[in-house]
Amino acid sequence: MLLGVDVGGTFTDAVLAVDGRLVTAKTPTTPADQSEGVMAAAEAVLSQARRGPQEITAFAHGMTVATNALLEGKVARTALVATEGFTDIIALGRQNRPELYRLCAAWPPPLAPHALRFKAPERMTPEGPIRPLEPQAAEALAAEVAPADPDAVAVVLLHSYSHPEHEREIGRALAEALPDAHISLSHEVVGTFREFERAATTEVDAALSPLLRSYLRRLVERARGGGLPEPTIMQSNGGLIDAATAASHASWTVLSGPAGGTSGAAFVARQAGAPDALCFDMGGTSCDVCVVEGGSVHERGTSSIAGRPLSLPAVAVHTVGAGGGSVAWSDPGGALRVGPRSSGADPGPACYGRGGTEPTVTDANLLLGYLAPDRPLAGEVRLDRRLAEDAVADLGRCLGLDPIACAEGIIRVANAEMLRALRVVTVQRGIDPRGYALLAFGGAGPLHAGAIADELQIDHILCPQTSGVLAALGLVVSPRRRDSQRTALLSGDQLTADNVAAVVEELGAQGRGALGEERAEISATYELRYRGQAFELPVSAGPSPQPDELIELFAALHEDRYGYRDPEQEVELITIRVTAIMPGAEVDLAGASQTDPEVPVRGSREAVLGGMRVEVETIRGMPPPETRIAAPAVVELPESTILIPPRWSGEVDHAGTVHLRRDRE
Repeated sequence: MLLGVDVGGTFTDAVLAVDGRLVTAKTPTTPADQSEGVMAAAEAVLSQARRGPQEITAFAHGMTVATNALLEGKVARTALVATEGFTDIIALGRQNRPELYRLCAAWPPPLAPHALRFKAPERMTPEGPIRPLEPQAAEALAAEVAPADPDAVAVVLLHSYSHPEHEREIGRALAEALPDAHISLSHEVVGTFREFERAATTEVDAALSPLLRSYLRRLVERARGGGLPEPTIMQSNGGLIDAATAASHASWTVLSGPAGGTSGAAFVARQAGAPDALCFDMGGTSCDVCVVEGGSVHERGTSSIAGRPLSLPAVAVHTVGAGGGSVAWSDPGGALRVGPRSSGADPGPACYGRGGTEPTVTDANLLLGYLAPDRPLAGEVRLDRRLAEDAVADLGRCLGLDPIACAEGIIRVANAEMLRALRVVTVQRGIDPRGYALLAFGGAGPLHAGAIADELQIDHILCPQTSGVLAALGLVVSPRRRDSQRTALLSGDQLTADNVAAVVEELGAQGRGALGEERAEISATYELRYRGQAFELPVSAGPSPQPDELIELFAALHEDRYGYRDPEQEVELITIRVTAIMPGAEVDLAGASQTDPEVPVRGSREAVLGGMRVEVETIRGMPPPETRIAAPAVVELPESTILIPPRWSGEVDHAGTVHLRRDRE
């Protein structure tokens, strides 16, 4: 029995894989302490399966603790130790502005204030020290930091990615002087060059780790008390690590929530026979989009959260504030806007009847007839159409629109936000979306898939039966993974197969050792650039590639991305990243039917499509395989709802995925 529990902004989802079937459950998220909602979801799914917690063999967890803390600025009291003369490196940052035409816009301030920045009397170069750290200097520095009583300390010394000796010595002294504080060393957190990005990432790691450690301690205690195994934690890279490692390096988990969804999306895309897919996960609070190509999610070596760079491997997810709970409002110019503010889990959309009065995307979908007013949503949330109409009507009066026109406008604006996000990960990166399927999931994703596909000229939509809990399913099937990376700076005569293989072998041994698995699979990514360029392009190759092979892979990618290659220019290998992976569980969706599936009940109701009131067929429950569905129709699944608009038709495959195809005639 395998359990996956994912915490979202509105709901906490659970999936249990047992005896060749999937059991699912949703419970409201508990923002004050997410571990309460996690245990409630686990108890709900075990109750549905009629099984006991002692039967669970593995428990994987994805959460938003680190993300929320960073977005809200609720971080630990953090000190920064940097090479003398470089203590303001994060405050100085780069030369670029956050917004080109708003000179008053500023980057977020450092997490370590000026009074908590301390200078280390040392200086390192890529070749070695030019100012050695004296034997007593580390103890003296720790004695200077200790009276400030920080909860965490980030240690970022120049060129420690190449020579970490000074960082280790200072880290040892700080651990002795501050036994209760968390210590983050940049060579352990990041391990690559570019001092600003390395420093900013290490500062984030230090500021979040005490909070995540506290949360995971509570979760582990609750899990132990409930008879569950200790959870493994989803990282930003789409792989699982043990809870102790996650608590020590919170920066590795900042994208934990979205990463579970991408893993589930890639898994479903492969099983549905559509390995190239654009994925959008529309939940209650936000919409996450990504690209799956060849059955794998696109990754990137750097990302940015709340304006703070993270120089760590992560799934290439782009997020916008367009979810079912996103609030619709009128801006000062009288234009209709949606999000990024969300009604959240409490009070939620107006139609939830929990005290919310502002109109949301869910209220609009209910008012237009896409959601059933007589059927509760997942988590036993009952909808009140009158409350939704009152909320939308109030906004409509401000805009001069009747309630139905206002509801349609809310949907169009929300769709525009999601389209913008999908274009960021496709068109802006040289990808033609027309060659991909659109995989829609999340509780609200399949409702909006048809309109999104029409705009992108996509002819094929995938809606999994587990759409509403796909992130939790992704946790069940995700591998255990550990990334190790190092700046190599190899070019000319130094760029040899032996030098490259030596670094890969060392990093691979580190990854396998961290996983405790000598059988772990090893893969490598190489970041290269032409000499003089500021940024690199990543290519994948074997563990011991020939230089000519790497150069050709890089040149082909450079030509594809920028339109040219330069055979006369020298190529530099900058960073080598090695991944150690233990594959995840194999779950056959074809045999993993839902527990006690409902017999589909067909009916009809009135809905508004394209400004017209039409009669749509309703199918309550999952239709059996090979069922064909004509438009217009609404398929009401346990955790999500699929809208099949005019000019589309649906068919259910052997795994319970609904394939929607455009009727070209």
